Amino acid sequence: MKRVEVVKAGEVKTEPFVLEDFIEAKVKPVTMEKITKKRLKETAKELGLSYDDEKLVFAKKILMYYMTKQ
Repeated sequence: MKRVEVVKAGEVKTEPFVLEDFIEAKVKPVTMEKITKKRLKETAKELGLSYDDEKLVFAKKILMYYMTKQ
């Protein structure tokens, strides 16, 4: 048989139930990498795209803006 200890209500510590404490986080934190012209050049070469510095600067600005708004 198991022993049971009887305590008074004032001796019991109560805390609010927080459901998030029992649920594994579904969304992992996202880390944002800085986009460089060098990486854009490498990506363009991998995809077989033509590029120049003006296009790379434009693409970098657009991507950085988009990523900061997310």
